[in-house]
Amino acid sequence: MTEPLLRVTGLRKHFPTKGGLLSRNRSVVKAVDGVSLEVAGGETVGLVGESGCGKSTTGRTMLRALEPTSGRIEFDGRDITGVGREELRKLRREMQMIFQDPFSSLNPRHTVGTILAAPFEIQGIKAPNGVKAAVRDLLSRVGLSPEHYNRYPHEFSGGQRQRIGIARALAVQPRLIVCDEPVSALDVSIQAEIINLLQDIQAETGIAYVFVAHDLSVVRHISDRVAVMYLGKVMESATSDELYERPLHPYTNALLSAAPLPDPVQQRAREKIVLQGDLPSPSDPPSGCVFRTRCPMAQQVCAEVTPAYAEHSPGHWVACHFPEDEQLAA
Repeated sequence: MTEPLLRVTGLRKHFPTKGGLLSRNRSVVKAVDGVSLEVAGGETVGLVGESGCGKSTTGRTMLRALEPTSGRIEFDGRDITGVGREELRKLRREMQMIFQDPFSSLNPRHTVGTILAAPFEIQGIKAPNGVKAAVRDLLSRVGLSPEHYNRYPHEFSGGQRQRIGIARALAVQPRLIVCDEPVSALDVSIQAEIINLLQDIQAETGIAYVFVAHDLSVVRHISDRVAVMYLGKVMESATSDELYERPLHPYTNALLSAAPLPDPVQQRAREKIVLQGDLPSPSDPPSGCVFRTRCPMAQQVCAEVTPAYAEHSPGHWVACHFPEDEQLAA
């Protein structure tokens, strides 16, 4: 079996907090709490879930943009969990990130040419025809005019700024890019253009993506496999087709029931699952299964025993005491 490009095992990222102005009690926000995930070369793995589920923090922690509290991160068979700053800087040539808000991630005081030239200088990359020519090629590659070289970020639309963010990530020719909700701030028509651009780049270069998003339709379109997160944990993961056609976890079912369908007849006929209550605090997660307080099928065992994240069928993993297909069979 081919070694995965990226493997994270038992990944945790906890943030310490104080209880209040006069309180000495400290608590811990368990933003990521035991995530295990693999990404093969050339593959796209989608991370989905509600806001606050920890998917963006997972993406940043697996790149060591945030330091993990515990767990293991392996890239190309090498343990990079504890490598030092210099080694981490070298790894940035292999692993890059595209951010949700393209405007805040671009320095407004620098021209596009300066922004895209920075990775070459930081990594000491020698471009065959010079950095300026390489930057112009990058602009063309993401669908922008090379003549935009001397413009500033505020002179571009949101979609164009995201293309600049993609170009910056591509400058060092990485093997993996974490896309942190790269289209959620864009209009629907522009979203499709950016998704198509990312897919074209992947087809051309064989790059791997971890695609973080809350829009299930976007994730299904671009992902080979999908992992569903809730309160810092992966609840279910499978191939994209398998997950959308045969979801096993009640939370996955609830998410899919809320996603709009293109066919209005199917949309009206489908039963929508409304989750009761609010998302629990990650500083005080429920005992047992973290989803049990909102789960329509929760039983006493769900409060007492944390369900194992186990392979239910080949390639289909789920953390649930009562997977949906077993309920249907019963």
